[in-house]
Amino acid sequence: MLLGRIRATSRTLRFRLAAWNAAVVILTALVTLFGLRQGVHYTLVHELDQLLLEDIREIGFSIGELHYPTADDDLEKDLERKARGHAQHGWFVQLLDPDGKELWASFSAPPARPLMPQVPDGTPVSVDSVRLVQRRVSRDKSSPIIVRVGATLSMLQQDMSHIDRLAANAAIAALLIAPACGYWLAGRATRPLADIINTTDRLRPEQLNERLPLRGTGDELDHLSRTFNGLLDRIAIYLQQKRDFLANAAHELRTPLAAIRSSVEVALNSDRTRDEYEELLANIIEEGASLELLVNQLLLLAETEADRLKTRGQPVRMDEVIQKAVAMFHGAAEVRDLELYCEPLPAVTVEGNRDHFRQVLNNLLDNAIKFTPPQGRITVSLAAEAESREAVLRVADTGIGIPEADMAHLFDRFYRADKSRRRDIEQRGTGLGLSICQAVATAHGGRIHVESELGRGTTFVVRLPLAPNASS
Repeated sequence: MLLGRIRATSRTLRFRLAAWNAAVVILTALVTLFGLRQGVHYTLVHELDQLLLEDIREIGFSIGELHYPTADDDLEKDLERKARGHAQHGWFVQLLDPDGKELWASFSAPPARPLMPQVPDGTPVSVDSVRLVQRRVSRDKSSPIIVRVGATLSMLQQDMSHIDRLAANAAIAALLIAPACGYWLAGRATRPLADIINTTDRLRPEQLNERLPLRGTGDELDHLSRTFNGLLDRIAIYLQQKRDFLANAAHELRTPLAAIRSSVEVALNSDRTRDEYEELLANIIEEGASLELLVNQLLLLAETEADRLKTRGQPVRMDEVIQKAVAMFHGAAEVRDLELYCEPLPAVTVEGNRDHFRQVLNNLLDNAIKFTPPQGRITVSLAAEAESREAVLRVADTGIGIPEADMAHLFDRFYRADKSRRRDIEQRGTGLGLSICQAVATAHGGRIHVESELGRGTTFVVRLPLAPNASS
């Protein structure tokens, strides 16, 4: 059990952030401490070298001025006195002839070492635990003297040992403090993530009202919360649309089914004449056709929503599709005392599904005829735009127009703007026609939009990409 908890904790983001933070802090501390140690060591050695160089220059001047060793031994006494005064540092001085033979040495001087010709005069070197520097001093009419001045490195090493202990203590403190502080900081940093996890765990498809709180910091976690809230908003809207769609579809399906059932019940209640039976069967066929149309429209919308709409990618002459559709609706327009006019159509080719394009045009013409008063005019036109490489279909009417409040919902499923329409116009339809037009246009890489003015008419514009080999 304990091992399982440890493994679970080690997989959390908080633990990994804490581990990374501790590793970075510890590594930075170690590098910093090592750099400081090296810097202090260099500083101490450099200061010792400067003191030794000053001493050897001073002794060199004294030897040259006193013409050592012919002068009295005052210089040796002074050097001996200085050596004893700096005994704690192990300071010493040696005077050598050119062959390396010791002429004189202070009491603290180590045994005479051979000359070091590879070391230039005035260059400090370390030999064992001694730091020394030597220099040749010239004398008038006499051979030069080698002056060697040095000091033990024991004091410096003691100082460095003390610094090493301090650095080790600091490193141990970093090893202990960095993980704890890192885990605490990681907890504060990941607390918004915990809120996100808790909130998402409480969410249910039927209850999406809860949203993540925004801290107002403007950081990445705030941006994540804002993005997640936006996703929840879109999901809630999508689910509400699905519920509305299901409810509307059930309502639309229930109407023809109820009509069919009532017709059959009426037929079974008593004996009927042949004409009455034929009329009842005709009503059943009509309601069945409405039911079939609604089901086909629902299936088409389901295909477009799941990106399964088969556009086929075949060349389609839009001018031919328009001509057939206009010819089919001429009779319906004459019955309503409307003029259905088709402008001269250029030969325009697009790629897609001919049946879907015909359904788009049929829906637009049916709406135009339905909502245009008698003696009105419906105009259909087609053009090919060379610059945008698009086929532009326009269906314009002189009907009652669309209120501004309804424009935003015009392509919603099952939406009918009956409140803004004239009451004497027959309202018959599923409310899916314009939704299908938009879905088909989008599936073929095109778009549809509407321009309308109350009392002046409405124009639907469908834009579809031209076929690659189509001439414009």
